[in-house]
Amino acid sequence: MSNDENTPVLRGCIKLPLANDELLEVTSKAKDYAIMHGAAMRSKTAFSPDSLNFAPFVLVPSSFPRKEFEKAIALQPIINRLMHNVAHDEEFITTTLAETIKVDEFTANLFNIYRKVLAHGFTQRISLGMLRSDLMLESCCPELSPMLHHVENNMAASTATAAAPAPATTTTVAAATAGGGGDDDDDVAEANGKVDNVGIVRATKSAYCCWKQVEINTIASGFGHLGPASKTIQSFVLRELGHAEKLKHMPKNDALAGLCDGMVKAWDIYGKPESVILFIIEDISYNICDQRFHEFYIRETYPHIKVLRRTLTEVHREGKLGQRKELLLGTTEVAVIYFRAGYEPAHYPTQGEWDARYLMETSLAIKCPSIHYHLAGTKKVQQALAQPAVLERFINDPEEIKAVGKIFTGLYSLDDNDAGNANYEMALRTPEKFVLKPQREGGGNNVYGVDIPDALKRMTRVERSAWILMDLIHPPLSQGYMVRPGSEMPPQIVDMVSELGIFGVVIGDADTIVHNYQAGHMLRTKLSTANEGGVAAGLGALDSPYLIDSDGEEGYY
Repeated sequence: MSNDENTPVLRGCIKLPLANDELLEVTSKAKDYAIMHGAAMRSKTAFSPDSLNFAPFVLVPSSFPRKEFEKAIALQPIINRLMHNVAHDEEFITTTLAETIKVDEFTANLFNIYRKVLAHGFTQRISLGMLRSDLMLESCCPELSPMLHHVENNMAASTATAAAPAPATTTTVAAATAGGGGDDDDDVAEANGKVDNVGIVRATKSAYCCWKQVEINTIASGFGHLGPASKTIQSFVLRELGHAEKLKHMPKNDALAGLCDGMVKAWDIYGKPESVILFIIEDISYNICDQRFHEFYIRETYPHIKVLRRTLTEVHREGKLGQRKELLLGTTEVAVIYFRAGYEPAHYPTQGEWDARYLMETSLAIKCPSIHYHLAGTKKVQQALAQPAVLERFINDPEEIKAVGKIFTGLYSLDDNDAGNANYEMALRTPEKFVLKPQREGGGNNVYGVDIPDALKRMTRVERSAWILMDLIHPPLSQGYMVRPGSEMPPQIVDMVSELGIFGVVIGDADTIVHNYQAGHMLRTKLSTANEGGVAAGLGALDSPYLIDSDGEEGYY
């Protein structure tokens, strides 16, 4: 990827570097604090059900512009309603996925379940959506060019006359986009960067122009616990470093409560006091703390509600429908099904798992997500939503249409038609501007930049329709200490990019929404040189936002 010395850096929460002895001591404390507060995962390289490693984390919170954070929070209920309406539009989903299901077997299998359920009518009209809208700041904006030019001129003048270098900033390109929901919710997008110590202050207002939508996750939107846990760790670190006054700039985060309360609201709607909430899980759950804390929150806060955990294989073996089409596991009736698995082909090793999914979809239980919500979260549907005038189909308010339309970055079809073929040629000419994304969740599936032409050339015209093309987002960089299990001590200052996820809960049927609210947030941060940054995959790190204003009153550069 080409470098561009205009890439801005968000000012930091505290002044770095820390003294070596202080850094060693606080990092050692923070590792133990993370494990003891549930910010932990099972190791993929040395798995044991009886042991945990702390989850990778950034030592102090990363800066995020307050105005853009508040905008994302305010917009989430509108996005919830948008996705709810999309999920209940049979014609739109069917038309949009028509070419994709011809070549993508996994999406075709999901769609086949959807088609069969439609043919027999939905047993349960209510759906529970627990969504996560993922976004990144965009710094490559035409309206910023004069401002950046002014800053660069000041830099040149300052560095020519300065007797000593000022604090380090990073001035490189960072181009990014991300994908992937799923339990790991892996993807923090691709970016490249390096530190070059040119030593000049940059105003926060030149570090971004807005945030752009990366994707909307509709299944297994993880980190409802690990998001708030990140704030807990970093708040501890700031207090240990003598910066307790900074805590007021870390926004409240009740994601775990907000999401679990959504499940309980759905359980209340179901109306059977002896029924349970069922978590659908993988055979091996590496991200165990994030899952279990959802379960434990429900059990502790609502002790009258029981939670069960089953794999798709176990549901196939134990599950059946009762006389009212209620889902029974043995003799236990299930009110709500929360999928933390089922979002990738590996979760369906045999036809039995697909049969289990169909059984659940035809049952009276309230699903999170229902099959139509799952399909609404595919990349192809989200690419279609970014097309002009499509939002008007699902949102009535002109101001809301305008607000949502502004957050989309370029999303392009690769179908075998005039538009798709033109987009294909565009990707071959300038691959460095794009990322290629399939209809998959869970991370690790995208193709970036210079690797795109070879990937596209290996596909037939029909196979291309299972993928979409997305503009790279160019995020500002931040600098900090990333702490990982087994990594060197003390940690080194590194360049990073972050992806913010806003949770939302929406409950209703095709005609009425009964609950719709924003439910907290999470921040994942990764090295600026990595393509994708899943925390559970070992590539990214837990983080939380430190809100800054454009007037420069908080933070350091």
